[in-house]
Amino acid sequence: MESRDYLEMTFRSINCFADDGKLSAAELGEILAIAERDGVIDPNEIRVLHSIISKVKPHEIDEPMRAMLKRVSERISRK
Repeated sequence: MESRDYLEMTFRSINCFADDGKLSAAELGEILAIAERDGVIDPNEIRVLHSIISKVKPHEIDEPMRAMLKRVSERISRK
């Protein structure tokens, strides 16, 4: 059965951006945790992560976000 975690990830990201217009490193970490909880980050989850990251504006990338973006990149590039 196909995982539906990517739908939860999408919903969570919409709520995060709607809250204050941006995504924090902690929020991105929570979304990554949804993708990782079954032990596999599948293509749908990767697509959603790329989409979420594309909405982060350069001026919003502080040190915690930079570290989280690096972590996400490392996790999804191991495919």
